Amino acid sequence: MSPTKETMDTVRIPPAGHDALLASYREALAHTNALTDRISTDQFSADYPERPDWAIGPFRRDDALTFRLEGQWDDPTGVGWTSDSIFNPTVIERGDELHLFYRASPRKESTASRIGHAVRRDGVWHDSPLNPLIYPTFSNEVLGCEDPKVYAVDDGYVLFYNAIWRRDDGSVAVDIMSAVSQDLEHWEKRGLVVPYDVSEYWAKGAVIPRDEHGRAVRIGGEYLMFLSEGCGGRPMVGHSADGLDWSFAEQPYLDLTPLSGSLFEVACAAVDGDRMVLDFFYADEHGDFAAAQALYRLDDPFTQRAVNRGGSLAWGGLQKIGGRWSFAQGWDAPRDSRELYFYREVDA
Repeated sequence: MSPTKETMDTVRIPPAGHDALLASYREALAHTNALTDRISTDQFSADYPERPDWAIGPFRRDDALTFRLEGQWDDPTGVGWTSDSIFNPTVIERGDELHLFYRASPRKESTASRIGHAVRRDGVWHDSPLNPLIYPTFSNEVLGCEDPKVYAVDDGYVLFYNAIWRRDDGSVAVDIMSAVSQDLEHWEKRGLVVPYDVSEYWAKGAVIPRDEHGRAVRIGGEYLMFLSEGCGGRPMVGHSADGLDWSFAEQPYLDLTPLSGSLFEVACAAVDGDRMVLDFFYADEHGDFAAAQALYRLDDPFTQRAVNRGGSLAWGGLQKIGGRWSFAQGWDAPRDSRELYFYREVDA
């Protein structure tokens, strides 16, 4: 799965400059975010108005799995970067280990983010001495590397993340980037995933259907990637034979008419047997933040069969831990406390 130099889009992207990284960090230190000040994980996932058999959740926190980040990482960019918040993680199994990849920011939901990695062995979390795992090295990452999504693909792993940068006209752009690994410990950046004629300089959320162990699932002999934010407002779906190289086409797949709402972003796609469940973030009929899930069959992955209010907003994907669907999030951590909480599906 290792990329060749000839196939890497990053070789055509200039490196990140020190002054630009320093300016990005200073900007992030002044950041406040009204969104995370008013929402909590329980708001979306603790209770569902209805619970059809196919829905995943509701969820309750399992404090035994809480991850806490201690100390500060070394800063390879040399700008004095530090973090005070961790959130939007992804979880994947490897053997008897649980691997956690998470976004660390100078302020919650600020730019200038980095991506870290921790491993749970024998009931104890160990933050990686290699952190930050992914950090800005290219000019299209100057405003941060955010929101990891990790998938087991064939004989290795692919990590997708959002790269944030500012265009010459001052507007902010978001690219989906990828990195590859054989062991979940050492990663090599591979480059741009969604070309600009598709993204129109804004694409987020590399949502690939995956199973309870974090393995990407082929549907109709290929991998699919659901893009829901950006792309000029067009619903786009990616197609790939190997999970590395993607082509994209416009494909409607989600209808919020039954909810009288409008979509913000799809969070994840969970495969359970012959069904697929999309978990997504939307504005309800009152304009309030809400979560919901939609049901599909694997043999017809773009035809919505049902929709139900209530979801996980598990941006990194749902994962079974101890036989129950689970996810992690850090929105609810107290201010200046770098913690990630795990939520597990309650019994029916």
